Amino acid sequence: MRILILISFIFLAACDGSSDLDDLEVFVADTTAKPRGRIKALPEFQPYSSFVYGASALRSPFESPVVFEEMASRYVTQVEAPDNARRKQPLERFPLGELKLVGTLSKGESGSLNALVQTSAGNVHVVQTGHYMGKNNGQILNILDDQIDLIEVVPSGSGGWISRPHSMGLKESAGGEK
Repeated sequence: MRILILISFIFLAACDGSSDLDDLEVFVADTTAKPRGRIKALPEFQPYSSFVYGASALRSPFESPVVFEEMASRYVTQVEAPDNARRKQPLERFPLGELKLVGTLSKGESGSLNALVQTSAGNVHVVQTGHYMGKNNGQILNILDDQIDLIEVVPSGSGGWISRPHSMGLKESAGGEK
Protein backbone atom coordinates (compact mmCIF):
# COMPACT_ATOMS: atom_id res chain seq x y z
CA MET A 1 0.00 0.00 0.00
CA ARG A 2 2.82 2.39 0.85
CA ILE A 3 4.47 1.66 -2.48
CA LEU A 4 1.26 2.58 -4.28
CA ILE A 5 1.06 5.90 -2.45
CA LEU A 6 4.73 6.62 -3.22
CA ILE A 7 4.26 5.91 -6.93
CA SER A 8 1.15 8.13 -7.02
CA PHE A 9 3.10 10.96 -5.39
CA ILE A 10 5.93 10.65 -7.97
CA PHE A 11 3.41 10.85 -10.86
CA LEU A 12 1.77 13.90 -9.30
CA ALA A 13 5.12 15.63 -8.96
CA ALA A 14 5.86 14.96 -12.65
CA CYS A 15 2.66 16.79 -13.65
CA ASP A 16 3.82 20.04 -12.10
CA GLY A 17 2.80 23.09 -14.20
CA SER A 18 6.12 24.85 -13.72
CA SER A 19 7.78 23.19 -16.74
CA ASP A 20 8.76 25.30 -19.76
CA LEU A 21 5.90 25.76 -22.30
CA ASP A 22 7.66 28.28 -24.52
CA ASP A 23 8.21 25.82 -27.39
CA LEU A 24 4.50 24.94 -27.42
CA GLU A 25 3.47 28.58 -27.48
CA VAL A 26 5.87 29.25 -30.41
CA PHE A 27 4.43 26.29 -32.37
CA VAL A 28 0.85 27.49 -31.85
CA ALA A 29 1.79 31.04 -32.88
CA ASP A 30 3.56 29.80 -36.05
CA THR A 31 0.63 27.58 -37.01
CA THR A 32 -1.98 30.32 -36.60
CA ALA A 33 0.20 32.81 -38.52
CA LYS A 34 0.28 30.60 -41.66
CA PRO A 35 -2.28 31.43 -44.37
CA ARG A 36 -5.34 29.23 -44.28
CA GLY A 37 -6.51 27.23 -47.31
CA ARG A 38 -9.93 27.65 -48.84
CA ILE A 39 -12.35 24.81 -49.28
CA LYS A 40 -14.03 24.62 -52.68
CA ALA A 41 -17.77 25.09 -52.71
CA LEU A 42 -19.82 21.95 -53.02
CA PRO A 43 -20.92 21.15 -56.58
CA GLU A 44 -24.47 21.89 -57.60
CA PHE A 45 -26.70 18.90 -56.85
CA GLN A 46 -28.31 17.49 -59.98
CA PRO A 47 -31.80 16.12 -59.30
CA TYR A 48 -32.31 12.42 -60.08
CA SER A 49 -34.27 11.69 -63.23
CA SER A 50 -35.78 8.21 -63.32
CA PHE A 51 -35.42 5.89 -66.28
CA VAL A 52 -38.38 3.88 -67.52
CA TYR A 53 -37.31 0.56 -69.07
CA GLY A 54 -39.30 0.05 -72.23
CA ALA A 55 -37.61 -2.94 -73.85
CA SER A 56 -39.32 -5.73 -71.92
CA ALA A 57 -41.19 -6.84 -75.04
CA LEU A 58 -37.99 -7.15 -77.06
CA ARG A 59 -35.76 -10.20 -77.44
CA SER A 60 -33.44 -10.89 -74.53
CA PRO A 61 -29.85 -9.91 -75.40
CA PHE A 62 -28.69 -13.25 -73.99
CA GLU A 63 -30.59 -15.32 -76.58
CA SER A 64 -29.63 -15.89 -80.20
CA PRO A 65 -31.01 -13.26 -82.60
CA VAL A 66 -34.21 -14.09 -84.47
CA VAL A 67 -35.72 -12.49 -87.57
CA PHE A 68 -39.44 -12.87 -87.08
CA GLU A 69 -41.24 -9.64 -87.95
CA GLU A 70 -44.51 -11.18 -89.18
CA MET A 71 -45.23 -12.97 -85.91
CA ALA A 72 -43.98 -10.02 -83.89
CA SER A 73 -46.55 -7.67 -85.36
CA ARG A 74 -49.32 -10.25 -85.05
CA TYR A 75 -48.69 -11.63 -81.57
CA VAL A 76 -47.06 -8.99 -79.29
CA THR A 77 -50.15 -8.06 -77.33
CA GLN A 78 -51.35 -7.72 -73.77
CA VAL A 79 -52.36 -11.14 -72.47
CA GLU A 80 -53.67 -12.72 -69.31
CA ALA A 81 -51.26 -13.90 -66.63
CA PRO A 82 -49.88 -17.39 -67.22
CA ASP A 83 -51.55 -20.29 -65.43
CA ASN A 84 -49.23 -21.06 -62.51
CA ALA A 85 -51.42 -24.00 -61.49
CA ARG A 86 -50.62 -25.76 -64.77
CA ARG A 87 -48.23 -28.69 -64.43
CA LYS A 88 -44.85 -27.67 -65.83
CA GLN A 89 -43.40 -29.66 -68.70
CA PRO A 90 -39.75 -30.88 -68.66
CA LEU A 91 -38.36 -28.25 -71.06
CA GLU A 92 -39.74 -25.38 -68.95
CA ARG A 93 -36.79 -25.79 -66.58
CA PHE A 94 -34.40 -24.42 -69.22
CA PRO A 95 -34.03 -20.92 -70.68
CA LEU A 96 -34.61 -20.90 -74.45
CA GLY A 97 -30.95 -20.03 -74.98
CA GLU A 98 -29.98 -23.45 -73.56
CA LEU A 99 -32.32 -25.37 -75.89
CA LYS A 100 -31.49 -26.32 -79.46
CA LEU A 101 -33.64 -27.71 -82.26
CA VAL A 102 -31.80 -30.78 -83.59
CA GLY A 103 -34.42 -32.28 -85.92
CA THR A 104 -38.04 -32.97 -86.77
CA LEU A 105 -40.08 -36.15 -87.13
CA SER A 106 -43.14 -36.65 -89.32
CA LYS A 107 -46.09 -38.00 -87.36
CA GLY A 108 -47.80 -40.66 -89.50
CA GLU A 109 -49.95 -39.93 -92.54
CA SER A 110 -51.44 -36.77 -91.03
CA GLY A 111 -48.23 -34.96 -91.91
CA SER A 112 -47.96 -33.12 -88.59
CA LEU A 113 -44.43 -32.69 -87.30
CA ASN A 114 -42.84 -33.34 -83.94
CA ALA A 115 -39.60 -31.56 -83.08
CA LEU A 116 -36.48 -32.91 -81.38
CA VAL A 117 -35.14 -30.38 -78.88
CA GLN A 118 -31.79 -30.89 -77.14
CA THR A 119 -31.01 -29.43 -73.71
CA SER A 120 -27.63 -28.06 -72.65
CA ALA A 121 -27.08 -31.37 -70.80
CA GLY A 122 -27.40 -33.27 -74.10
CA ASN A 123 -30.84 -34.82 -73.48
CA VAL A 124 -33.21 -34.85 -76.46
CA HIS A 125 -36.96 -34.31 -75.97
CA VAL A 126 -39.78 -34.81 -78.47
CA VAL A 127 -42.22 -31.87 -78.54
CA GLN A 128 -45.29 -31.05 -80.57
CA THR A 129 -47.54 -28.06 -81.21
CA GLY A 130 -49.11 -26.89 -77.96
CA HIS A 131 -46.25 -28.06 -75.71
CA TYR A 132 -44.44 -25.58 -73.48
CA MET A 133 -40.71 -24.87 -73.26
CA GLY A 134 -38.47 -22.17 -71.81
CA LYS A 135 -38.69 -20.32 -68.51
CA ASN A 136 -41.23 -17.76 -69.80
CA ASN A 137 -44.22 -20.05 -70.48
CA GLY A 138 -43.25 -20.44 -74.14
CA GLN A 139 -45.94 -22.37 -75.99
CA ILE A 140 -45.15 -23.97 -79.36
CA LEU A 141 -47.41 -22.56 -82.09
CA ASN A 142 -45.95 -24.14 -85.20
CA ILE A 143 -43.34 -26.74 -86.14
CA LEU A 144 -41.77 -26.52 -89.59
CA ASP A 145 -39.05 -28.69 -91.16
CA ASP A 146 -36.29 -26.38 -89.95
CA GLN A 147 -37.76 -24.24 -87.14
CA ILE A 148 -40.11 -24.01 -84.18
CA ASP A 149 -42.30 -20.92 -83.68
CA LEU A 150 -43.44 -20.21 -80.15
CA ILE A 151 -44.93 -17.44 -78.03
CA GLU A 152 -43.57 -16.55 -74.59
CA VAL A 153 -45.61 -14.77 -71.92
CA VAL A 154 -43.41 -12.26 -70.08
CA PRO A 155 -44.08 -9.45 -67.56
CA SER A 156 -44.74 -6.12 -69.26
CA GLY A 157 -42.94 -4.14 -66.59
CA SER A 158 -46.11 -2.29 -65.62
CA GLY A 159 -47.84 -5.08 -63.74
CA GLY A 160 -49.34 -6.85 -66.75
CA TRP A 161 -48.25 -9.57 -69.15
CA ILE A 162 -47.41 -9.50 -72.86
CA SER A 163 -46.80 -12.19 -75.44
CA ARG A 164 -43.43 -12.26 -77.18
CA PRO A 165 -42.73 -14.34 -80.32
CA HIS A 166 -39.64 -16.50 -80.56
CA SER A 167 -38.32 -18.81 -83.22
CA MET A 168 -35.81 -21.61 -82.84
CA GLY A 169 -34.08 -22.66 -86.07
CA LEU A 170 -32.28 -25.84 -87.04
CA LYS A 171 -28.54 -25.11 -87.01
CA GLU A 172 -26.17 -26.52 -89.61
CA SER A 173 -23.60 -28.97 -88.27
CA ALA A 174 -19.85 -28.61 -88.78
CA GLY A 175 -20.06 -31.05 -91.72
CA GLY A 176 -22.40 -28.73 -93.63
CA GLU A 177 -25.47 -30.96 -93.31
CA LYS A 178 -28.71 -30.00 -91.65
